Order: sequence, then structure tokens, then C-alpha cells
Amino acid sequence: MVVKKKTARVEAVVLDQENLHKLIASLSVDGGEDGIREVAQTLQSCLELTEPVQQIQLIKKAGSQLEALSDEQPDDALLEACLHTLALVYTSLQAKNPLRRAIASALGSVPAWLQERTVDCLCSCLSDCLSNSGSDKYPHNVDTITACLDGFPLGERCINKLLPEVLQFLHKGLSQYLHQNRGLAGRHIAQAQLMQSCLAAVKTSMLVVQRSQETVSEALQAQQGHCNVEDTLSSLLSCYIHILTDEEFIQSVQSTAGMAVVLLIRSIMGSGDEVASVVCSLLHGSVRGLDPAPQWLKERCVSLCTSGRPPGVSLYLCHGVLAMLSWKGALPGPQWEQLLLLVPNTLLDLDVSVKESSTAMVVSRVLTLWSGAALDCLQGVPQPCPPHLQQSFSGGSELQQHLLEHIYSHWEHPLDGVRHQTRSLFRNLLLLHQLTNPSTSDPTKDSYITELTRSLLGLEWHMRGKYGSLGCLVELYGAGYLLNIQPQLPSCLLGLMGDQTLAPYASDLLERLFVSHKAQLATEAGAAGTTEDWMERWHRTWVTPLLQVLCRARLDQTTYILDYFLPKLLRCSPSSLAHMVQALQDTPPCSTGASGSRGQLGALMTCLRAARAQGVVPSSEEGMWGGLVPLSLLQQALVHKHDQVRMDALGLVCESHRSTEVLTLQEMDLIRHFLLPNLNSQSPGVRQQTVSLLKKLLCRAKDSTQLLQKRLSQERDQEQRDREQHTIQLYKEFLCWLCVQLLEVLLPGASFSKCLMSLHLLCLLGQLFTFSTGPDVFALGEVVTSAHAQNVLYCVASNFLEVKQLASTLLPQLPPSAVGLQVPERMRCVLQAALELSTSTKPFDSVTAAHLLNLLLHQPHLSQALLHCAQQQGLNFQPSSLPPQDSEKLMLEHNTLAVVQFLLCCLQSEVLRAESSLLQAAASYPLYGRAHCITAVLQHLNTESLRQMEQWRCLMSELIAVCYRMSDVVSPIVQSSSPEGLIPMDTDSETSAGLQRILQEIQPRDTNDFFNSARELDTHHGDDHTHSQTTHTPSLNTGGEGYRVTAQMVLVCCWRSMKEVAMLLGQLCQSLPLRYANEEEQTHPGLITEEQVEGVGLYFRQQLLQSRHRGAFELAYVGFVRLTEMLCRSGSPALQQLPARWLSEVLEEVKSSDPTSKLCATRRSAGIPFYIQALLSSEPKSSSCSLLKMTMRELISLAMPSADRNNESSTVPQVHALNILRALYRDTRLGENIIPFVSDGMQAAVLGFTSPVWAVRNSSTLLFSTLITRIFGVKKGKDEHSKKNRMTGREFFTRFPALYPFLLNQLEEAASTVESDSGQVKLHPSLFLLLLVLSRLYPSPMDGSSSPLGLAPFMPFIIRCGHSAVYRTREMAARALVPFVLVTQVPSTVHSLLQQLPLEPGPRIQQNHIHGTLLQVLFLLRSYQTDSHRPLPAGNGISEALIQRMWLASRQNSCVVTRGAFLEVLVCLCGPKVSLLEDSEVGELRQRTLSILMDSDLVMSDPSSITLGPGSTQYLLSLARVALSASMEIPELWRAPQLTTQLLTCLLKFPQYEVRELALQGLLRRLQEEEEGERERRPQWLEETTLSNLTGLALHETHPQCLAKVLQVLCVLSSSGEILWRDGAQILSQEEVLLHLLTLAQNSIHSVELHCAALTLMSQLVNSDPKVASAMSCFAQWGALVCSCCSEEQPVEVKLMAAKVLVNCTEALLTNPHLPLGLFPTVSLWRSLFTLLQDEDQEVRDSASDFIANVPASLLSKDMAGVSVCPPVALDTGMGLLCRLFELWGQVPAGVLALTEWLLGDKDDNDKAVSDDASSLDEEDFLFEKGDLNLWAEPVQWVKLLHRNLTSLIPTLKGIQHPGAVILDQAQLHTLSAQAQTKALSSQQALESLPVLPQFSCSAEHTRLTLWHQRATLALDVLERLK
Repeated sequence: MVVKKKTARVEAVVLDQENLHKLIASLSVDGGEDGIREVAQTLQSCLELTEPVQQIQLIKKAGSQLEALSDEQPDDALLEACLHTLALVYTSLQAKNPLRRAIASALGSVPAWLQERTVDCLCSCLSDCLSNSGSDKYPHNVDTITACLDGFPLGERCINKLLPEVLQFLHKGLSQYLHQNRGLAGRHIAQAQLMQSCLAAVKTSMLVVQRSQETVSEALQAQQGHCNVEDTLSSLLSCYIHILTDEEFIQSVQSTAGMAVVLLIRSIMGSGDEVASVVCSLLHGSVRGLDPAPQWLKERCVSLCTSGRPPGVSLYLCHGVLAMLSWKGALPGPQWEQLLLLVPNTLLDLDVSVKESSTAMVVSRVLTLWSGAALDCLQGVPQPCPPHLQQSFSGGSELQQHLLEHIYSHWEHPLDGVRHQTRSLFRNLLLLHQLTNPSTSDPTKDSYITELTRSLLGLEWHMRGKYGSLGCLVELYGAGYLLNIQPQLPSCLLGLMGDQTLAPYASDLLERLFVSHKAQLATEAGAAGTTEDWMERWHRTWVTPLLQVLCRARLDQTTYILDYFLPKLLRCSPSSLAHMVQALQDTPPCSTGASGSRGQLGALMTCLRAARAQGVVPSSEEGMWGGLVPLSLLQQALVHKHDQVRMDALGLVCESHRSTEVLTLQEMDLIRHFLLPNLNSQSPGVRQQTVSLLKKLLCRAKDSTQLLQKRLSQERDQEQRDREQHTIQLYKEFLCWLCVQLLEVLLPGASFSKCLMSLHLLCLLGQLFTFSTGPDVFALGEVVTSAHAQNVLYCVASNFLEVKQLASTLLPQLPPSAVGLQVPERMRCVLQAALELSTSTKPFDSVTAAHLLNLLLHQPHLSQALLHCAQQQGLNFQPSSLPPQDSEKLMLEHNTLAVVQFLLCCLQSEVLRAESSLLQAAASYPLYGRAHCITAVLQHLNTESLRQMEQWRCLMSELIAVCYRMSDVVSPIVQSSSPEGLIPMDTDSETSAGLQRILQEIQPRDTNDFFNSARELDTHHGDDHTHSQTTHTPSLNTGGEGYRVTAQMVLVCCWRSMKEVAMLLGQLCQSLPLRYANEEEQTHPGLITEEQVEGVGLYFRQQLLQSRHRGAFELAYVGFVRLTEMLCRSGSPALQQLPARWLSEVLEEVKSSDPTSKLCATRRSAGIPFYIQALLSSEPKSSSCSLLKMTMRELISLAMPSADRNNESSTVPQVHALNILRALYRDTRLGENIIPFVSDGMQAAVLGFTSPVWAVRNSSTLLFSTLITRIFGVKKGKDEHSKKNRMTGREFFTRFPALYPFLLNQLEEAASTVESDSGQVKLHPSLFLLLLVLSRLYPSPMDGSSSPLGLAPFMPFIIRCGHSAVYRTREMAARALVPFVLVTQVPSTVHSLLQQLPLEPGPRIQQNHIHGTLLQVLFLLRSYQTDSHRPLPAGNGISEALIQRMWLASRQNSCVVTRGAFLEVLVCLCGPKVSLLEDSEVGELRQRTLSILMDSDLVMSDPSSITLGPGSTQYLLSLARVALSASMEIPELWRAPQLTTQLLTCLLKFPQYEVRELALQGLLRRLQEEEEGERERRPQWLEETTLSNLTGLALHETHPQCLAKVLQVLCVLSSSGEILWRDGAQILSQEEVLLHLLTLAQNSIHSVELHCAALTLMSQLVNSDPKVASAMSCFAQWGALVCSCCSEEQPVEVKLMAAKVLVNCTEALLTNPHLPLGLFPTVSLWRSLFTLLQDEDQEVRDSASDFIANVPASLLSKDMAGVSVCPPVALDTGMGLLCRLFELWGQVPAGVLALTEWLLGDKDDNDKAVSDDASSLDEEDFLFEKGDLNLWAEPVQWVKLLHRNLTSLIPTLKGIQHPGAVILDQAQLHTLSAQAQTKALSSQQALESLPVLPQFSCSAEHTRLTLWHQRATLALDVLERLK
């Protein structure tokens, strides 16, 4: 993409009148040479002009005239005047004005003899500027000085001449800024401007010193000028030092000051060894090395060497050292070498002490700079590098180790920049290693590199830093090096592409690898002289694994391959596309992968799409796409079942490398094929992609049209012109078709997703083309009918906000004649509807009202319509009249004013009535609707250019006053301590006195008494309050108006009113211009005053600090944020300082709060955190964040428990502080600025757990969980312990160093309470938290043993925690120990833990200790199993230690818990096929374990004798796991195949259901694995005994989960062959089995799993032999049961099961020509299938659409057979198929009647339609009714589909009227006709009885009745044809 360079603004010369006249007068003096007079005239006319571009041209002219002046012109005044004019204008111009550049060029071109005079002129003007200007001119003058030094030699001479003066001026400016900065606290904008000015001044002073180096040196050496320049430089240095040490300055200024200090020292001292010595001592912070410096310099530098200087000083000085000293080539002396090595050490010391992420960013950047400087220094040295440096820079040196540790602890840093810098640093370190060891160029011979590579490859792939580092290795050593070490790298990286967080990193590394590999292979082949096979080898390495992943992996895992990887691969090798297409078309389709994968077709589309977007695919040929694939394949892909396959196919059609590529007829046809089935997509992602891809296509159509039109106007060849004209005609037809299709689907009852898609695409058409009806190329307006436009208007009433917004955007683009709002009658109706909706009690109606009003604002006669409405309502409303010929803009302002005045008028009268009766308001005219409409109407008003200022000003004051009154009415409810369910209502309802009394009672007098005592209810007033909690109350009749009020209504009315008041006030403050006086006392005109803004702020403060209802304070927060943003930006100094003041006030209030305070301490402190959040987030991110720092310090000191705060009254501030901290840590807008306070927050949370007060502990818990998320990131999966949300110990403690000693001390303290020798349970409150944090860490294989923040000290304490008497603590300790043990240390740690276990039973054994130790061993072994993928090293002694302690698993050990734990360890070692131990060791261990198993309760004992105590179940399950492994998983390795049946029988007959369930789960898993291995035979280990045990269980099992599992096992078994069902000795017939299963399925509705399993098994049996089954009585019941499982209200699992059953019986039952079920049951199964195809759940629809694949190919068209299609296409095809089957079965008449019944709808639906009419009045009671649940199904389209298929069947029916044919049942025909007529009539009457514009006022009812009417009309049409 070409980005246009920003051009600088050209502004004319602006001089004050007096100066201008003087200059013009001086130039008009007569006399002087001709040449000079010409210059003078040119300049004079230049000054008289005001057009800047012309001025530039004249200045250029004057420049060339000056250049042409001949030598030694007389010294006349006119020439002087010319030069003076140019110099004066130059110094007065603003920065970056091109005019200034032109003048510099003109002055620079004067002849040599005139240069000195020019410099003098410039000097005098500049000198005047510097000496006579006030402080407001400082920035301008600084800028002028910079401009003089920017490529302007005469300017540079001028600065040199005025050097002392310039330096003094810069010092004066800087010291002024430093002084000003102290008084700007809280005024962020002023502060930010000051920082910019300060930065500019420091940079300019550096530039001056750099450019005037010689002058400075001369001035310092010459004695007479001594004091002047020296003093100025000294003063400048003190300013720099002040900036460096003052933390109020932002980083960029401090960093520049650091560079300035070093530059100044270098300028004064030259570049010898002394400079290095002085700078070294500054970095050390010691005075010792300062001696070589001059005395005055030394005095200034001493202040930098204090011990208490901020840590940033050394950082910025290091930056200065690297940026300002030259490091290229050999170093001047040993001090320089010392300095070069001192810099990284200084930076690495800072590494641990910096907390802010921004500082960490600077440290990383400076370290990278350092590595660059070290490289420069080595590369520029011809002779050998100094040995000292060589040793330090070589790999493996101490410095390299430390730098690598820095890299490893920062490569996962949350800031992108830090990660990027660490990668650059890593690369530079490798280069340094290469330069210092030039002899070993082969990486395989370099032990340092090979070791580094192995350790990098051994790291976990979720560590993002690993990828960049491997990329550096590829860059320096080539891909072949890595592929030789790890050949599986390509497939491994492709497997990671499914993870969104890792995909970008993996694809970058892959790209580096395959590009490097291709180059390497090509070079090798070139060297060897062979060319044929290297490309094949490259394809094998990179393309083959890619195609396997694309075909087989799940779709969500391959999305990012298309986004990130494929385009890069094709860019690298475009010729590989043909190879991919060939390979995919050659692959047999049977080898597809998981059910969710895209298969060959999908993979093909993906590759072609990526290739086309890269411009690799050639254009299409007839019947083939790009000459590569047949078009029919593309059509299949466009309606494929999988979203992503459809999207890839659409992308292939729409995306193109060239934006003007002409659309072919093929492409348009493919879009026609795609559009309708895909409009109704439920997935937002798919909708977004579809719209975006079709936008690309439409943009191509637009751009190529312009190209075609251009060609048409230039083309001579008639044939070519005809072709182009034909293409444009095709475009027009296509666009009109598209437009009509999209408008026609917007019928009432269209699904939300279809409306959304259609409106999106129509808006695109409106943007790219237009809906004009004029002589446009594609006059799309012509196809928009009035009905279409009305349907778009009715979309505004949709319940979905997005649909409303899109419809409102589209309507103004449609032809006005079609929309018809300009017709007065029509407009009045819409306005009336909008006004009625604005008082509806349904919150969504007010949004509709707002959209309608915004549409009407553009109508010229709106105010008359408003006047008409006002007269009808009897309102006192008089709009101002509109001048006749006004602009659109003025009309909009006038209409907005009128609408707001009208709504305000209504609102004022409603608030007045609400003040007397809130209940009446809640029921009849809730206030929020009007307020919402006012806010919405004002949002579209351009407040900067209003004409009727006075009227607006009055209106705004009234609006603000009404808002306050509204708030006063409703605040008693939302500020009550329990607003939910509250009705302020007296039961007598005679007078409003009782109401007032209750309102008084619920005033927010409630305090935080729960800290002291519970509050008792007042029971003295008899029955007064009995109804305060009821939901329904008797109707309250006032003035004959009946309404019901529920508590829900009152609450909704109140909190929504509060919300709207907040939004309205926020909107007013944010958008209205402010009226204020600034510092220069100038008054800015505006609509809203400072006092009003401050008043609004105080209102928000009250709401946020006192509201109890979450809705109310959350939304007040949104309004308040708008206000705080405006305060910060406002020009008023008084308003800018408000946030700081309010913040300190609220913190004081929190600090002093106690149980009697008004602040709410329940509900997580309610609105207080929101209030503080809003104030803090208004502070600009780039500022010094002083408010945030101050607040955090205050809050953390309050949140920490302290000795003097143990009394209960002082815990309230602590609770508040913890709650506020939680909100601040969660606030994403505070971003990385909050990180420095994380350590303190964590300490407060952990210590808060030790509080005796419950409220403090509760708030600490919430804070703790927030901090865990803040530190480790949002959980990226369901696994609580996944590595993704963890950190290496080093990274954690480097980022939060304060937590190291804290966690260690706390853990030590907690561990000391754990020992359970006494048998007493002591639980330290924060132990659980500590273990939770520690279990989130893990050791990095890169951790050096020397690390000061190592994890080793924690280990003994964690191991001791495993001795706790609390089971959960032991488990947590075991989990927390794992991260602290490196993989290499696992064997030794496990061995030492096992050694602690007793060798034999004894009296003093502590079972808790044993259990804790065994858990630790178990967790360590499991983690080793998953991480290392290799066995334990030989001679580890583990099996020996276990064999010695086998008694722990036997009956000798009385504790079943430890018995179970020991068995789990044995399962871990003996269970897997590939054990962690040597074969001989594991063999012996298995034999010992087996003997324990055979002697255990599981096998030996009589079931009734087993006593169950605590832990017995776990013990039995551990035994069962051993038994499963030995009997079924790997019996051959246990050498016990003969025991299989015995063990399985014991497991399946065991009395404890948990054991049976585990055994069945194991069986099921094993069978499914074998089934995937596609083994046809039944497995050998499954003997007859086991089978009869299973069938017996299926008949007698009582536990539902076990029963479901048995049936699932039998399902898998019956699919591979017939099962003999035995019950003991008796064999059951198939009918008995079916009856048993039927009974089970009918009686198990309560258990979804069991219900599904029974029905699936039964269906399998039915399906296997339908002929036998159809003879049985239960067959019909089975059909009915399947049908009942398809209904809408069934759980998704049941519907999925039903879909699977129907898909499986498609061939055997649904399409069977012999109708084994009979006609009507078969038809009802088809009906159920169609119901599932319209289900709300996408998975159910997709599953049901698979039936197409099972339909016999003879019944389908060629391109449909065996294809996966999307549900809409499946529904359409299925319907056609059923009609075909009616013919095949010879049942057309019965079929026609059945379909007509479907068309008419169910009988009970009919009755409900009419009865619903009456009940529609009641629906007001339920504010949040769900309505129709299925948002996807579209009954309208279903009805049309039925009608279309019926009309195609009727001719067939008439064609078979021969004797003997089945004829229509006339009686049934008659009944249907009567039903249809009744239905048509009743629905017509109901429709007519609805109010005007029912689409808005009762849209659901209107849609329902319209649908019934349509059903009845279409049914009558069909019946008419049948007659």
C-alpha cells in the first residue's frame, strides 16, 4: 500500500500591522541599482499578498534575483532593507512552514560577497527575537534556532556568532520550564505541552553544542571569554541534572537529558581516556574518577554521584554513553574498554529493581544498543581484539551468561517492544560469539552453539521467546542445521498453528526455515551439478505435512494456516501450487481425518484461495477454474457443510490480486449459487467474513466498471466496444438481481442473522453504487419498490440493536419516493408511533423510538407534525418557525431543537406526575424512554456550528434541571440497601401519604452497621409493609385507569431512568461547547458553563458513592467517564484541576469511613471503585501518572493490615481499599502503568487473609484472583493447570522482585504450622494462596544455578507442607512442588522422597506424612512422563525403593488412603505401554503389584464383607486401575492374559458402582480405540463370559450412569457384529431385547445420557434388519419416540442423538422403496428430520444434514451424491427428495394431503393463534419475556418451500388419473378446506384489529398473525388447484 506522505501546512506570513508597514516603506525607497530594486519590488508584492503558495513563488523569484546580483554593489540602504526583510520574515514564521524553507534557500543563494552582510542581518533579527521575547515565545524561538542548524549554512554561522547569547537564552528557557513544572500538578494537557517544549529545548541545546564544538572549545581555552560561556554551560548542565533526577519528568525528556550530559562532558573534555574515566565514575555514582575534569564541571557532576539518586539516572546515562560517544573502530584506551563492559553490568543490575514496564522497555532497548556498539567496536578492528574484551564477549563467558539470563526472563514480557529487543539482543550475542571465535564456523563443531540449540529445542513450545531465538539460529547457521537435529520440526510447528497466540510466531519461524532450506538445497544442488530432485525433497519436507494437516486436522486448528502460513509458502515457491492441487486430487477420499476436518475438497479450496490472493492462479477456462479444478467442485464447496470450506471457496471467487480484474460470468453465477443458502448464518465470524469477501467482489465490480467505461470512451474497435458494453450489461443484471434478492428476504419473521446479512450487503451496495433512480450506470433505485422500503423501515423495530442501526443507515440511501416519509400523513403516523414507543414499559421500545425520530429529523415538515401531536395531547408547545429557503444543515438544527423541546415538554409534565406517584409512572410512562430519545437525537447534532445559540442555551439549562428532578424521584429506590423486589406502596392506596411514608422509610439511611450489629426490622406498624417484598400487588385504580405494577417494573423504571440521566448528562458535557474564561481572560462562547459542568460532576459523585443497584452505578460510571475525559481536554484551568481535587476528597472519605458512613461497604463497595477508576483513567497514559501513583500508595497503605487497625470500626477503610484496588488492577485502560504496584497488591491480598473479619477476607479473595489473572493472563483453556497461564520462576521474580522475600517468609511461617504430629489440624490462612501462586511457576531449563532469585529455597518448605493434616493442602503442596524441580532433577528428588517412607509398619508412623510424600512422588512422576518423553536414567534406584516398601499397598497397611496413593504410583510406573523404568525393573514391579491385586478386596473378599470408610472408594478405584491395565490394556506385558476374564468379571460384578463405572469407561475407551484402528473382528480379550456379563448388566444394572455406559459399550460391539443377549443361562430373542430397550428409553427421560444410549442401541438393532423389526409391535413406538426426541424443547444431546439415528436409517427406512414402516410413520420421520434441519443449534442442523450422504445415488442428481451440504441446501434437497419418493412409492395423493397439512400448520397452533389475541394484554407483566426461542428457523421460508414443492407435485397427481390409481381422499380434502378458510378469516380479522403501524407497537404479534394468514392463503391456493 502506498501511504501518502503528510504534507506540511503552508501558511501566509503574519506580521503585525506596524512592522508590515515599516517593511513595505523601507522597500519602497527610491534609488539603488536596478537589480536591487527588482528584488525590493518582488519582496514588496510578496508582503502585500495573503495567498501562501504565491508568496513561496515570489520568494523563490527574489532568491534567483539575489543570486544574479553583480559583484560589489554599493552599500545602499535598499539592499540592506531587502536582506532585513527576509531575515525578519524568516525568524517570525512558524515551525515546519515551507515558506521558511524557501527563505533559507533564497538567503543561502546570495553571492559570496554578500554572505557576511546576510549573516549580520540574520544575527541582528535573531538577537532581537532572543532578547525581547516573553516566555510565550520560547517554543517559537527554540524552533527558529533548530531551523538555523537544519541544512542552512548561513544560519549555522549566525548561531556560531551568537553562541553565548543562544546558550544563555536556552538556559533561561529551560530554567523557566523547570520552575513552571512545579505548579502544574493535575493539569495534564498543560503538563504535556510543557514536556514537549522542554524536550525541544534540550534537543536544541544539544544540537547547538554539537554544531559549535570548535567555538565552544576556543571560548573555553581563551581566558577572556572564560566566565561567560563556562558559566552558561555550567548552568545548562545543572538544568540537565535537575531533569535527570526529577521523577516528575517523562521518560523521553529524561533520556534526552542523559544524552545531553554525556555530550557536554565530551564537548568539554575531548575524546581521550579521561572522558571515559569521568563517565565511568558517573555510572558508578562515585566521586573518585572525576579528577581529570575541570573544577567547575567536577562541582556540577558531584550532585549526580549521590547515593540516593533515582535508579533511572544510571539507565539514561548509559543510553547517553552509547548514543553520544563513538564506538566504531579501535577504542582509544583501557578506560574505554572498562566503560564498554561497565554499561551492561549497570543495566543488568537495574533489571531487578525496575518495576515500570516502560522502564523495562528502555533497559531492553539500551542493552540492544550496547550489543550493537560492541559489534561496531569488534568489526572495525583489523588487528586482534583486546584479550579482555575477547574473553568477555565469547559464548559461555560470565557476561554472556548474565545477558542470556536477561533474555530468558524477558522474552515472554507482555510488552511487544521488550520481546522484540530481546530477540535483537540474542542475535547480536550470537554475532559477537562468531566474531570472537572466527576459527569455528561450523556450528556442529562449536560446543557452545550445539548446547544452546539443544536447550532451546528442549523448551516447551508455548514459550514465545523460543521461536525468535531459533529464527536467529536459522538466519546465522541455515535451516539444514536445525532439521538435522530435529527432522520432525515442520510437522511439529504446523501442529502449533491451531493456537491463535502461537500461530504468528510459529509461522514466522516456519517461513525462515523453508526459505533458508530452499536456498540451501538449491546451493547444494548447484554445487553438485544435479538439479532434478532437490525441489521434490523440499516439497516432501514442507508441502506434504501441510496437506496432511489441512485435510485431517479440525477446522478451527487450520484457520491460522490460511492466514499466516500458506501465503508465505506460495510467495516463496509459486510453482508448488500445481504440486498441491495434483497431490490433493490424487488422494483417495476415504483417508479423511476427524469429523470436524475439511477433507480434500476443503484443503483444495484453501490452497487455491491463498494462491489466487497471491496472484498465482491463472484465469478461468470453460468448465475449469484456473485450468486446475472442475467448476462443479467449486459449486459443491460453496454450499459445503463446513463454514470454513464455504468461506475458502467464496474467498477463491471474490479475492483477486488486481482490484480492477473484470468479473467473469462464471464468478457471477457462482455467487448466485452461493448467496441464498448462506444468508442465514448463525456464526458472527462467518457473517463477517462473507460480508468482507463480497465487499471485495463489489469493489472489484466498481473499479473494473470505471476501467471499462474509460476503455469504452477511448476504444475504436466496434467488436471490442460491444464486448465491454455486454460486460457492463451483465454487471447491471447481476447487481439488480443481488439487490432484489437481498430486499426480498427482509420479510416479517425473517431471522435475525438473515436480516443482518442482507442489510449489511445492501448498505455496501449503497456505499459503492447508489440507489439512485437517475441516469446512473446501474440505477439500482429502479428495482427498490415501496414494499421493499417499508420492510426495511419495519426492520427498525427489530429486537436486535445491530439490525436497527443498519436499517437506519440504509433508509436515507433508498429513493425517498419508495420510503414515503415525505407524505405528511405517513410521517405523522411514524412520529405518533415513535412518541408512543418512547413511553413504553419495554426498555427496547425506546431505542426503536430514538431511531425513528432520527430518521424524521431530515424531513422539512417535522415541526408542523410535532405541533399537531402537541395539540392532540394538550401540551403547551410552540416551535420556532423555519425561514423558507434554508440549508439542509440549518433545517437539521431546527428540527433537532423542535424535537428536543417537545420531548422535554413531555418529560417535564411526566416528572411532575411521577413526583406524586412513582408507581403510576413505572406502569404508564416510565421516564427513561423520553430521556433516551433526547440523548439519541442530540448525538447527531453538530454542536460546533449552531445558529440559535440563545434558545439552545436556555434549553440546556432546563434539560439539566429536569435530569436532576428525575434522579431525585428514582434515587430512593436505587440507593436503598436492597433495591431488588422493593415496592414503595401502601396497601390501602387511599392517599399518597402512605406512599410518602414508605418512600421516607426506604431513604438511604442504611449504614454499614453489619460490621457492628444486625439491623432489626421495624414491626410496629402492623400491616404497613407486608407487601414490600411481593411481586404482584392488587390493581391500583386511579381515575379509572387499570394497571398492574410489579417490583420488577418499579426497579427497571428507576435504574433505567438513572442510566439515561447519566448518559444524557455525560453526552451534554462531552459534546456541548464549554463557556469559560482562560488564563488570558478571554471568554469562549459556549452552551454549557463551568458551574454547570462542576454541578454535573458532583451529581455523578453522589450517584456513584451512594447507589446500591449495580445497573444504576455501572451506567452512571459510563456517563462520568465522558465527563472526566472532557475535563481533561477542556481549556478551563479550573476544570482541569477538578479530577485531582475530587480524588483526594474521596480518598479522605474512604480513609475516615466507619460503620456509620454513607459509603456502601457491601456489594464490593458498589460505585466507589468505579468513581476512582473514572478519575484515574482520565489521566493521559504518557504523563508521569502522578495521580495514579498517589492513589495507589494511599490505597495500599490502607489495604495492608496494621496493628492499630484491629478494631472492627477501622476495617471498613481496609475493605474499601481492597475492593478499589481490585477494580484498578482489572481496568485494562490503566494498562502497564499498574504493574509496578502488583507486588504490593499481592502482599495486601495474602495478608488480608489473616484478618479475623470476614468482610476483609472476602475482599482479599477477590483481589487475589484478579491479581492472578493480571500476572498470569486470562485463562486460555479449561485446564486450570495448563502451561499457558504460567511463568518461569525467574521471569516472575524478575518482574516482581519484592515478592521473593515476601513469599519465602510467608511460606516458611505457614509451613511451620503444618506438622501434624499432635494430630491436631492447624490450617494457616494464607497457605492455600501461597501454594496456588507457587504452582503457577515452573523452572526454566535456561535458569542458571547462580540466579539470586532461584527457586531452590522454596522446596524444603513446600515438601514440609505435604505433611499437613488437611487433604487439600497435601494435594496443593504436591502440585506446587512439581514446578520447582527441574526435569533433570526429578529422579533424584523422587528417590530421596521415597527414602523418607518407612520400610515396615510400626507404632509411630504418621499416615499424613506418608500420604503427602506419595502424592509428591506421584505428581513428579506424572509431570516427568508428559514433559520428558524418555525413560528415567538407569540406576535411579526408584523401583528398588518401591519394592522395599510394597507393604504400603498390602493389607499390612491399615490406612486405605495411603494404600490407594501407593497403588497410584505403581499404576503410573506399570500402567503405560512404554514405562519410565527399565524392562527388567518394571517386570518385577508388575509381578509384585499383581500378587497384591490378587490378594486384595477386589478379587478375594466376599462383596458383602467390604466395609467402606473414608478413602475406601479411592483405594478400590486405584485397585480397579491396576486390574484394567493387567486385564485389558496391556495384559501381555503383565504376563497375565489368563487372568483377563476373571479380573473383568470381578470388576463388572463389583458391588460399588464407582468401580463398575470405571471398568465400563475403560472398556468403552479401548473398544473405540480399536474401532478407529478399523479392526473388523471382535477383540480377542473379549470372551463370551465378558459379553454375557455385559448383556446381563444391561438388563439388571440399577445405577443410571453405569447402565448408560453398558449400553454405549454394546452399541460399539453391535456395530461390528451381532450380539447374543444372555440373561444368566437364558438367551433373549430380538423382540424381547427391543421391548426392554424401549421401556428403558421411555422411562429414562430424566437421564439424558441413558435415554440417548438406549435409543441409539435400539435404533442400531432396528436398522440392522428392518424387515424382521417391522413385524414387531414395538416398531411404531420406536418411530414415535424418535419423533418426540426432535422437538424444539429437547436438550441438545438428545436432538444430536436423534439426528444421528435418522441419518443412519436414511437408507434402510426413509428412502426404502418397500416402506417397511408404512407411509405415515415414515412421513413423520421425514417431518422430524426437517424439524432438526431447522433447529436453533448449529451442531444439530449440521448433524442432520449428513443424511444426504446416505441417500442412494440413484435418487440424487450427479453433483449432489455423497456430498456434505449445509442445512438450508439439505432442507431444500430433502423436500424435493420426499416428493420424488411419493411418486416412487405410488403414494402421491396421500403425500399431497400430508404436505398440505404441514403447510396449514398444526391444529393446536390454530386455536392458540386466536386465544393469544386476547391474552396479549397480559404480556406487559413480563418485562423480559423470551418470545420465540428459535432465532434461526424461518417459518416464512419453510412455508414457501412447501408451497413450491406442492405446486410441482400437483401436475404429477393429475397425470396419474388412470383406473386403479390411488385417488384423493375427498372427505379429508373438504376438512382441510374448511380449516384453511376458518384460519384465513380469523387471522385477517385479528390483523385488522391491531393498532396503526402494528409493526412497531406489537411487532411479535403482527409477525405471528401475518405468518398464519400466509399459511392459510397458500393452503387455499393448493386446495383450489387440487379441485
